[in-house]
Amino acid sequence: MSHDHHHEHEHENHYSDMQARVKALETLLTAKGLIDPAAIDAIVETYEIKIGPRNGAAVVAKAWSNPQFAERLKRDATEAIASLSYTGRQGEHMRAVFNTPETHNLVVCTLCSCYPWSVLGLPPVWYKAPAYRSRAVIDPRGVLAEFGLVLPDTKKIRVWDSTAELRYLVIPERPTGTDGLSEVELAALVSRDAMIGTAVASPAGARS
Repeated sequence: MSHDHHHEHEHENHYSDMQARVKALETLLTAKGLIDPAAIDAIVETYEIKIGPRNGAAVVAKAWSNPQFAERLKRDATEAIASLSYTGRQGEHMRAVFNTPETHNLVVCTLCSCYPWSVLGLPPVWYKAPAYRSRAVIDPRGVLAEFGLVLPDTKKIRVWDSTAELRYLVIPERPTGTDGLSEVELAALVSRDAMIGTAVASPAGARS
């Protein structure tokens, strides 16, 4: 699933009533020169990519740094995440799934777009797209390759289907060479996509 694929879905006009109202209001305000569509896109991108996922990145960094917290996440992710005050809309019931050298985890919602807002912010457009929702289950390895993540054939890919009752957070593998980094520095290596499973954590020395 290429990041570019979402553009084709933005023009399908399959809006809900609320989406149609928001679109109509945006169009009207834009026509009157009261808002700049580019500014709106920038704001959405900020919450979708930069601000929103910081909570989840902090959870991952703490799990990497603190074995006791990692065990809490495995036993009861809802409680462990709540202990960091990251709870709220569509994130009340959580399960953390840990990537390993043998297994890579990928999250999808096949029925709609269930997503842990409280730890990952706004869901990306492609996560809600029918193409991703169907192909992630049928051909997860091919989908990951289109995101630029090519995994060895020996690595198992496990797909988790989010529901209204339970949402998932992928804990990516900790990059090598990060032993001396603080939790804040580690969190900077964790992207939203890595916590969905369509990417991996950035290597040491990089920042997401």
